[in-house]
Amino acid sequence: MIKTDIIIIGAGPVGLFTIFEAGLMKLHCHVIDAIPQVGGQLKEIYPKKPIYDIPGFPSVLAGDLIDNLEKQAEPFQPGFTLGERAENIEKQEDGSFIVTTNEGTQHHAPSVIIAGGLGSFEPRKPLVENLSDFEKKGIEYMVREPETFLNKRLFISGGGDSALDWSIYFAENSNLPVGLVHRSDMFRGHKDSVEQVYQLQEKGKIELYTHAEIKKVTGNEILESIELHQKEREPKIIAVDYWLPLFGLSPKLGPIGDWGLEIEKNAIKVDHTLDYQTNTKGVFAVGDVNTYPGKLKLILCGFHEATLAVQSCYKIINPDKKFTMKYTTVQGVQGFEKVV
Repeated sequence: MIKTDIIIIGAGPVGLFTIFEAGLMKLHCHVIDAIPQVGGQLKEIYPKKPIYDIPGFPSVLAGDLIDNLEKQAEPFQPGFTLGERAENIEKQEDGSFIVTTNEGTQHHAPSVIIAGGLGSFEPRKPLVENLSDFEKKGIEYMVREPETFLNKRLFISGGGDSALDWSIYFAENSNLPVGLVHRSDMFRGHKDSVEQVYQLQEKGKIELYTHAEIKKVTGNEILESIELHQKEREPKIIAVDYWLPLFGLSPKLGPIGDWGLEIEKNAIKVDHTLDYQTNTKGVFAVGDVNTYPGKLKLILCGFHEATLAVQSCYKIINPDKKFTMKYTTVQGVQGFEKVV
């Protein structure tokens, strides 16, 4: 059982900033996210996309924003359960909560802040027969441990940042060339990444197949080969160890919708006049996952919501203590020291 002050569900930008705000109030946080790395869709889907509405940054790349938020939260020593989805939440007799993941990991805290963005993200899967037979047996939709794929016969499908970035990474770090398959010759990823792919193709480190799709997978218990269909060419059987269809992630509210929270248009209704608390006392929702009159789905709005939610969490956790908010220019930013 992992015990903490605040359980944060969602390791995106708002979840990471919540750690910082809680840390200023000497509250410890533990973060749960189904994606095996922090950053949510900013890091997973478009890490090189510029963002223009973060105060103080005329422009900042999504991945760089996440890196900065991680550094900002680091002094407060947050805990993380990554690669596991928050499956259910149970309120205890004392008003605290136990959140259990799909892997059975349990977390206990007096308060919960849901910062799940647009919900849990599930991979967009290609329409290939018997695909499920080889999931986690050669077919993976996310890269959790990169070393697993090094020096293997690896094929990646996709035309976005994730597919390009991982193709470049493995091409530069493996002894074997990496196959990259895309349905057209127009890539959605960053221009610099596209240029790198073509440069690595010239060096023989990437085998690029455009106007192509993988239509069939075969093997004996584990993936052994793929059938590649390319425009104006005969289908080609290729022996592989791994195939990574990286077509992005599809947001879904997921198990959160079954937690007894008031839902409106696939979002969690909150009290916007005070602290973004849900209809369950002690459970808050901040960022894109919530809804209220006048709601704007902007990262900076999520930062504001998280700040107020943490204030109420402090009162729940320390009902007999009074916290005096001081400017960080006065009190500074210190490492985590739990209030006793």
